[in-house]
This record gives sequence, structure tokens and C-alpha cells, in this order.
Amino acid sequence: MTDQKKQAVTGAFGFTGQYIARKLLEKGVEVITLTRSLERKNPFGDKVKAFPHNFDNPEQLTETLGGVEVLYNTYWVRFNHRQFNFKDAIAKNQILFAAAKKAGVKRVVHLSVSNASLNSNLEYFRGKAECEMALKNSGLTYAILRPTVIFGDEDILINNIAWMIRHLPVIGLFGDGQYRLQPIFVEDLAELAVDQSESNENVTIDAIGPDTINFRQLLETIKNTLGISKPIVSVNPAVGYLVLNLLGKIMGDVIITREEIKGLMDDLLFVDSPPIGKTRLVDWLIQNRDKVGRQYAFEIKRRTDRKKSYKELSG
Repeated sequence: MTDQKKQAVTGAFGFTGQYIARKLLEKGVEVITLTRSLERKNPFGDKVKAFPHNFDNPEQLTETLGGVEVLYNTYWVRFNHRQFNFKDAIAKNQILFAAAKKAGVKRVVHLSVSNASLNSNLEYFRGKAECEMALKNSGLTYAILRPTVIFGDEDILINNIAWMIRHLPVIGLFGDGQYRLQPIFVEDLAELAVDQSESNENVTIDAIGPDTINFRQLLETIKNTLGISKPIVSVNPAVGYLVLNLLGKIMGDVIITREEIKGLMDDLLFVDSPPIGKTRLVDWLIQNRDKVGRQYAFEIKRRTDRKKSYKELSG
């Protein structure tokens, strides 16, 4: 697809979408974004035009996608909340794919998650699988990318683990910490996404980084990189959740959910596939140790405050 006229990214003012948009601009591609954050500062200026999602107006959404050849879809939610939920996110993905098909979009590059399954007892992983199935049934050509953990400047998980290591007296670990992760750098994921726009093949790719580490090793790596000497204490997962839930209420945020803990401990952030990413987490941590975890990254504020930048929403 070397004669691309226009491509669209959902959430180009957010985390992964921002990096995908940047890669596309570097290639000289015309980029638009679909977003709920029209009042948030546009980091690309007039280089990326912003349009509302219009999930409640499929005809307008189809019109917005007119002339778009490739759609990069990052739209999803982390957990159920009074203002957003998995069921609604699945329905919106279905609307988006139908509008893309009607608009003549040629290909969708879709971000999913490792081990997405219709048979999962976890709503997050089951919902991701339902979105994958909707895309497969849409008639569009597709590349489904399945990352485990994504890290980078604006990420929440790694940053907030580092924040807790900096601020809490001890470092809590759910169980024995032997469950595994394969973190991928956001720029490596964005590069993979853009590369997949060049193909017409329907593919599902495990988008994982070069390292396979267990959760205890992750905590040790962050702790040692930051030069912090604190004990790592194994705790019962139910007790750990209660502590973090209380801390989340104090912070006015959701730090982790029961489902996320279960997904971690069930090894759902590990796949037996060759790595795609090239950037090692430890190398990135060393380069960013002076700033990672300095400020807490708020999930709820990012979802509910659509005007301030992510930096302004940290504290």
C-alpha cells in the first residue's frame, strides 16, 4: 500500500495511538484521528485532524472514514466503570468496523491482547476476543496485534509500579510472583502496526518484547534500576487487592482490579511465540530512571477529563 492517501488512528492523543500517528507522519501519510478528547491539546498541531468517534451516529462515522485506506484501532477500556464498560466498548468496536467497511476502508490494524479467548472467564480477555471476532466477520482485511504489557513514557502499569516502589515502605507481590510477562516498547508496537498496513494478509500476531520475565523479576528490575533498597514481600492476592483498592480510593483512582490480578497469576500475559520488539525494558528503565514513577498516572482521570494532557493529569 504505497499509494496511501489517508489513514485513521483512534485515540491519537492517547498512549499507543499517539505513537502510531507519529510513525505515520514520519512516512508522509495524511493522518486523521477519531477521539472523544476533541478539547485536549493536539500534540501534532494541524498535522492530524481530529473528529469525534460518532459511535451514536454511524452514518456520520462512515462519512468521516471516507477516503481512509487503513484504520488503526486502539479503542478499549481497562475495566467496568459507571462511565464506561466492556459491553459498551465491544458494541462500539462493532459499530466502528461496520462503518469502516461501508466507507471503503481497505484494512484494519487492531490492538487486542495476548491470550484473548471467547472461552475466557475474565471479561477483559473475552471482550477482546469478541472484538477480534467482529473484525474477522466484517469482511475487512485485518492485522490483529496481541501485546501483553506495553511500556513507554505515558504508560500506566510500569510507571505506577515504579511510583509505589518509590513511595511505599515495602513492595508487595501477589503470591510467589512466578507468573510471566513479555513487555513491548510502545514505539516497537507502533512500528509493527504501521508495517502491517503494507500487507493484505489476514494475520494475528503476538506482539511481545525481547524479554520474558516473571513478576518478581520485574519488581527487582525496577527496584534495582531506581537504586531503591526495599524488601519484596509476598502477600495473599486477596489481601494485596484490598490494600491496593484502599490506596486507589485514597488516590481517587483504580490501581488494579481483581480480574487483572487473576489474569497476571493465570499467566495470560505470556505466550510461547518469538519476540517482535527489540527494546529491552531494563534498557528503557535505565534511560528513564530519573523520571519513571516520579508522578502517579491516573487511569480514571484520563478517561473522564478530556481536556487536560496526560502530563497535567499525573500527580
